[in-house]
Amino acid sequence: MKKILIVPLLLSSSLLWAGDWPTWLGPDGTGVSTESGWKNNIEEQAWKTKVGVGFSTVSVAEGRLYTMGHDGRKSGGNETVYCLEAKTGKVIWTHSYPAPLLDYLHEGGPCSTPTADGSTVYALSKHGILHAYAAKDGKILWKKEMMKEAGMRRPPEWGFAASPYLLGDLLLIEAGATFALDKKTGETKWKSQDYRAAYGSPTSFKSGKSDLIAVLKTDGLVILNGANGKTLAFEKWETSYRTNSTTPVVQGDNVFISTGYKRGCALFQFNSGKLTKIYENRNLSTHMNNAIPVGDFLYGFDGNVHMAGPKDFVCIRFSTGELQWRQKDTGLMVGSLIVAGNRIIALGQRGELAIATVDSKKFSSLAREQVIGGRCWTPPVLANGLLYLRNARGDLVCLDLRK
Repeated sequence: MKKILIVPLLLSSSLLWAGDWPTWLGPDGTGVSTESGWKNNIEEQAWKTKVGVGFSTVSVAEGRLYTMGHDGRKSGGNETVYCLEAKTGKVIWTHSYPAPLLDYLHEGGPCSTPTADGSTVYALSKHGILHAYAAKDGKILWKKEMMKEAGMRRPPEWGFAASPYLLGDLLLIEAGATFALDKKTGETKWKSQDYRAAYGSPTSFKSGKSDLIAVLKTDGLVILNGANGKTLAFEKWETSYRTNSTTPVVQGDNVFISTGYKRGCALFQFNSGKLTKIYENRNLSTHMNNAIPVGDFLYGFDGNVHMAGPKDFVCIRFSTGELQWRQKDTGLMVGSLIVAGNRIIALGQRGELAIATVDSKKFSSLAREQVIGGRCWTPPVLANGLLYLRNARGDLVCLDLRK
């Protein structure tokens, strides 16, 4: 009888931290993980490797890790898609192809994150070449040049940065217009009307039985019909630097957006084919990384890398936009974060890592450590108890939080 009881207890304990992270912002597209059994053990590296210049974060599925990087050469350079063993960092396969560096005001390199889907992984280059690979060996299943498909003469100002997004059998790609491709063949199923490029990734939500798509273009917030790409609603939202680079946060029929350059944030309700503004303020102005929702609260970094003004970690109420707290923290300023269980994992732009409790009343740090160095604009990823951190020069570090 005792043996029968012990086995399920051990299994339930191990499952506390089990979970893949197959896409940008994780399995639910919110930046929130259900893993809860991990430790605040952030002092020692499990492994470290080089993956090239860039800002692509990692995707983890079925024991494999996928990311992208550039060799840093301005003339005759190459971009590479990496598939590594998630536990060890050892190379399983790579694929390299010629690519310009596109380093305007930053190091350059790919910004999009590969998307894993069962036996297939999709990766979009900085200049719009989309590959579908066999996950096990990197065989190219199909390829599509999105600049050509979109009729572009040159890439967007900051290159292609949005990650491939899966919606049923469709693969959504941002290339000025939103394109819906057959994920098995790459065939274009529909194309939305043209907009200025989106640098943040799309997301989807339900309205009745219909799939809708929310994407923040450089022009503003767009709601698309997931069946045919028709624009259902549009709300102008522009910044002084022609850049919106975050993914909308959707809860029910409410769509939250936040962008940098002191533009601030807003919440809209989509109802009867229209977007109605619930609030707009400057309590949270996220530059390049998303705010993360937990219940009726959002946690994120307010401020810009290249501009004067506040660079604080803040919590606001999702439904009202009211500021709950503001933490002035030079170690974490203009960083990125995810949430796992009841803890925040935050990475500052200079490589300082902090673990904090999820608390709408105050910021409470549980552990802090300088873990990677360099410029860190790329969000951390926690998958199966392993934490992955990446900087712009291409250092990829894994911390084992299972111990």
